[in-house]
Amino acid sequence: MSAHDEDQIQTANDSGRTPVVFVHGLWLLPGSWDRWVEYFDQAGYAAVSLSWPDDPDTVAEANSHPEVFAGKTVGQVADHLADLIGHLDRKPAVIGHSFGGLLTQILAGRGLSAASVAIDPAPFRGVLPLPVSALRSSAPVLSNPANRHRAVPLTFEQFRYAFANAVSEEEAKELFETFAVPAPGAPIFQAATANLNPWTEAKVDTENPDRGPLLIISGEKDHTVPWAIANASYKQQLHNPGLTEITEIPNRGHALTIDSGWQEVAETALTFVRRFV
Repeated sequence: MSAHDEDQIQTANDSGRTPVVFVHGLWLLPGSWDRWVEYFDQAGYAAVSLSWPDDPDTVAEANSHPEVFAGKTVGQVADHLADLIGHLDRKPAVIGHSFGGLLTQILAGRGLSAASVAIDPAPFRGVLPLPVSALRSSAPVLSNPANRHRAVPLTFEQFRYAFANAVSEEEAKELFETFAVPAPGAPIFQAATANLNPWTEAKVDTENPDRGPLLIISGEKDHTVPWAIANASYKQQLHNPGLTEITEIPNRGHALTIDSGWQEVAETALTFVRRFV
């Protein structure tokens, strides 16, 4: 457990409040949730933004040492997060974005969350659509099989298409400089081949009755996880006896959790969590 995670978990336990755990996706760090953490703290929750294994503390450090991200897999990260959640005194709500949205659903499928919000979640086994925009967004990784074992950074042009297509050029550059870090290639390959591999780690137990209520949020203009993927995930989750909902936020791309409109998305998530936790 990193000092970052240990401090947050201890603070959450000491507070006596219900924890809300935030899970980042590829090309971002836990700090991408800082405004959300403050927002949920002010709403009366104990907000915790957990790290993936070996996450650096800062964007500058991450970009200086990209090798620390290499080789991380969906299963490894899911087990790591499950272990961290196990140190919380109370079952948390879990909110994740992109691959963090997939991890959120994996954790919920293990019965570890009181309520879950998956924002533009990466696909899992059983989710079949492969829109052209999603393939183009993942091309920086999938174009080279060797990237499975590497950490892969995005150029600004790649980030602009995959994350920041729904904001201005100026804001896209600011987001890129503020938040973008290299990411492990392995999870992209795992998601891309999930429907071909019965033993894939990119799978979700959608039928566990202890899953709890789940909301899927989709950005209307998301290139990386367009509506077809988010809605297919929703349809898979309807196999669960628990409440499953989906909503689309107009005119938003994949950067909807970090761009200037983040608070609209945070309010949507908070409203859902408040209904159950």
